Amino acid sequence: MMRILVLISGSGSNLQAILDHCASGKIAGEVVGVISNKADAYGLVRAKEAGVATSILAQQQFASREEYDTALLALMADYQPDLVVLAGFMRILSGDLVRHFAGRMINIHPSLLPKYQGLHTHQRAIDAGDSEHGASVHFVTEELDGGPVILQARVPIFAGDEAEEVAARVQAQEHSIYPLVVRWFCEGRLQMVDGAVQLDGALLGPAGYASE
Repeated sequence: MMRILVLISGSGSNLQAILDHCASGKIAGEVVGVISNKADAYGLVRAKEAGVATSILAQQQFASREEYDTALLALMADYQPDLVVLAGFMRILSGDLVRHFAGRMINIHPSLLPKYQGLHTHQRAIDAGDSEHGASVHFVTEELDGGPVILQARVPIFAGDEAEEVAARVQAQEHSIYPLVVRWFCEGRLQMVDGAVQLDGALLGPAGYASE
């Protein structure tokens, strides 16, 4: 059974979706640990309620990003993860850490990548007059939100929408696609090969997997 380590900074709603799928047997893996950079992250409560080990590593304890990431890498290694899942972990990771987990670390980003890398994606999509928005699950590389896309979900943007309304629509889709990608990885179906995504041995395009 695959060992899954989840990194969070906030409420942990995607963590909860993954925990639920593991508990139901839909994911052939176990969340063995949750690490947060914020002591008040509600995701830590979710993890404890599920009987999952937790760790807190606050950036205030360290003088630089490099020192923090060195300590974070050592802490992550203690959990011996097969897969690292970033679920709202609001830190930019160093190249050394990303390279250590290359092909074994995934992230979910609230936009249809490569559009709107970074923050405030929902408002940016509204301001641009987009008719649709969404979320992307991707492998993590050294480029911020730039790793190859595995799976996307699309939602409409309606006239008069506020960013919060679009965010809620996107988050509902995140709770479906993130556990699905974790499931694919744990089943040995998903790989990153030469900077591209392979699912069941087939090379995926820039937008990742899409069914008709």
